[in-house]
Parts: sequence; C-alpha cells; structure tokens
Amino acid sequence: MDPESFRHEAHRLADWIADYLASSSRYPVLANVSPGQVRAQLPAEAPAAGETFDAVFADFERIILPGITHWNHPGFFAYFAITGSGPGILGEFLSAALNQQAMLWRTSPAATELEAVTLRWLQRLIRLPDEFEGVIYDTASISTLHALAAARERAVPQVRERGMAGRSELGMFRVYCSDQTHSSIDKSVILLGLGQSSLRKIPSDDQFRMRTDALRAAIEEDRRSGITPLAVVATIGSTSTTSIDPVDEIATLCAQQRVWLHVDAAYAGVAAMTTEYQHLLTAAATADSLVVNPHKWLFTPFDCSVLYCRHMDVLRSAFSLIPAYLQTNDPSVVKNLMDTGIQLGRRFRALKLWMVMRHFGASGLRERLSEHMRLARLFASWVDESREFERLAPVPFSVVCFRAIAAGGDEGDAINERVVELVNRSGEVFISHTRLNGRFAIRLAIGNLHTTEEHVRRAWTLLNGAVIEASRLH
Repeated sequence: MDPESFRHEAHRLADWIADYLASSSRYPVLANVSPGQVRAQLPAEAPAAGETFDAVFADFERIILPGITHWNHPGFFAYFAITGSGPGILGEFLSAALNQQAMLWRTSPAATELEAVTLRWLQRLIRLPDEFEGVIYDTASISTLHALAAARERAVPQVRERGMAGRSELGMFRVYCSDQTHSSIDKSVILLGLGQSSLRKIPSDDQFRMRTDALRAAIEEDRRSGITPLAVVATIGSTSTTSIDPVDEIATLCAQQRVWLHVDAAYAGVAAMTTEYQHLLTAAATADSLVVNPHKWLFTPFDCSVLYCRHMDVLRSAFSLIPAYLQTNDPSVVKNLMDTGIQLGRRFRALKLWMVMRHFGASGLRERLSEHMRLARLFASWVDESREFERLAPVPFSVVCFRAIAAGGDEGDAINERVVELVNRSGEVFISHTRLNGRFAIRLAIGNLHTTEEHVRRAWTLLNGAVIEASRLH
C-alpha cells in the first residue's frame, strides 16, 4: 500500500472508529450469531490475488462486525468491564506503525526506557515502594506464571540447570491460594512442572477472603509431611466477588515462614490511586511480587499486564539467556526486556499506557474509578432494597454479585440462569455469572468509561422484567 493510499484508508478508519466510540450502543452488546456462522461466510482458501481495501473493509462490516461482542459498549457489565479509550487506541495505532521489537535496549531504546518510566509512574500512583521493579507482559496469567517461576528459582536449588524431574532429594513443593483464586494459578503450577496436586486451595470465610488460620495450619501440616512451601498467592479483588484477602496477616505469615508472597491485584490494584482506597496496597508493599492489569480497569486497550517484583534479579536469573547473535557491547547499566521472561520478542505496549496516563492525568483516572465504584454501590443499594433480589457478597469495588430470590436448589438456579439469558438477549446489556456457596450468582461489573447511571438503571429495569418472565415461564 503506497503512502497516499494508506493516508486515505487511515482517515476512513479514523472516522469509522470515532463514530464507533461515539455510539457503540447502536450495536447489540452480545454478538447475535450462531456457532460457525462467521466461518461459513469466509472462503476456505486465501485469495490468489490481492484485493482492494474497499473489498476487505466491506467484508469486515458485513461478516466480522456482526460476530463482535462489544466490550466497548456502555451496557457491557460482564466479567470485568473494560474500555479501550481513545488515547490508548491511538497508542496502539502508533505502536503498530513503528513495529518495535523491544527485546534488547539496542533494538528499541525508547520502548525499553519508556516502559521503565511509565511503570514507575503507575507504581507511585498506586503507592508501591520504589524497591519494586516493573515489567509489562500480555495478561495476568503470564505475569503470575513469571512470579511463580521466580519463586521456584529462589526455592529450588539449581532448578534452571537441572530441572525438577527425577530429583528425589527435592521432595514435593507447595503453592497456596484461596478457593476464590483465578484459575491461572492452576495453569502456572502445571506449566512449571510442579503438578496440579502441588496447589493447595485454602478455604475462604463468609466474605470470600482467604482464612489465614487455615493457611497457617496448611503450611505447618505440609512442613511436618516433608513438603516445602514455595509460594502463597493472595488476591486483592478476586475474580468472582472482588473480595480482598487479609494481605497484612498473610504477609506476616509468609515472612515468618520464608515463603514467596505474590499478590494478584490484576483488577483492583489501580483502585489504590483513589482517596478511598489509598491504603489498599499498604500490606502488599512487603510482598515479593504483585500484578496489576491496566487493560482491566485503567482504560488501556487489551493487552497490558504489569508485574511488579521486589526481586527482579531472581526473575532475570531464571530467564536470562543471551545467544551469540544478540550479544552486544551496550553499557552495563542497560537492562534488556528479553531477560525478564520466556518471550524474546516484546511489543511496544508501554506507549499506549503512557498516552492513557498523560491524557487523563492522575486526577482524571481517580475520578473515573471513583465514579464506577459509586455506581456499583448504587446498584447494590437497589438490590438490598428489592424484594425480588438478594445480594450475595460485599461490594468493595465495582462488581455486584446477587441473585433472584426464588425457591432453592436446582429450581432457583434455573430461574437465575433464565434471568441472565433474558437480559442478555435484549442486546442492550451483557451480564455474566459465577457460583457462590454452590449457588448460581449473577455478576454486574462496571468499568466502562461510557457507562453512566442511566445505563445502570436500564440494566436494573431489564433484570426486574426478566425475573418476572423467568418465574412465569418456569
């Protein structure tokens, strides 16, 4: 594509994206297609000859767009609602154009150094001490995997050279998390060669927080059995309910037991920059590592996950490997991003985060996070006052877990499942679900920049209509 053609098409796309961001609510939030419908409209083979961008974009609008679930829709209340904001989208645009490969400082000095500066900005906004060093990965699953790899590097002698297989002198190692912790912890222990049986899930209390007494008992029991505690994963903002583990107690226990503490604050960590949650990460300041995802609740387009580690030297010792063709004579102060993980190639993810933070400023970010939490508390108050619904968990941040009051057991679950189905079928709202204490629970998550009180009220209206219809149909 020659520069003038690119200019023309880029202007057209910019206009389309601006219109989309201004009125994404004109689309049904949940894609209304059947499995295989998109694929059936696409040819089985790549085109033999090049096609015009007009033809490609026409098929984007005709085939692809109807199969899009609109995460940027103000009625998106499922999972953790997110926003790809304007400045972040522009950052992605520039990043794609520059096409940086930031494996070495030399291959992209700006990408390497901007990442360090931007993550220090974020670190200070969420009040983490300067002893931590940050690095950007794609998702919290990968951030947590690297944190646990660092814990393994510190705990297992010569694991880098000799691995773990066939080493009878090592015995078994244990990782601990609560029964509310994200499933990526399971995948991490599988991939690290610890085995899923090495993950011990600690029961949570009536507010879905890890029980420190049960954690202490589990660690002591394992030590008596010859099992070596390797790491504890505490959560600030759990996936189902956004519960907050007692990190202060857990941190004290980990220090006493000399066990690596990783804090999963992927969703809620950014709330520490607000006035009401300025002490949220105080206890986490003594942790060994912590993850926070700007792509979840800091208006940065997916993907962008930040791992902060107090022992980045340990992480580097686990992964640093420099083949001859990448060896350089750069100054010793240079830090190469490829040394901080399994990836060699590195995207210029810091650019979009930097642009988001500069566009909104600290005050703008705080204001929007606080507003989302206000809307969640407002919605929770409607649930509490309702005769049709009951709240199932506290609302520390911007997620509300609740359920239609119906007959218990399978009948009640069936009605609640029907409520979710009816609301999502409206096209105006998308909500998700979880299970709490064995019961089907509805989740409403607020996190989109374009979501207003009007959208939250509309969701409440749809829910109340759906519970009447679901009960009647049942």
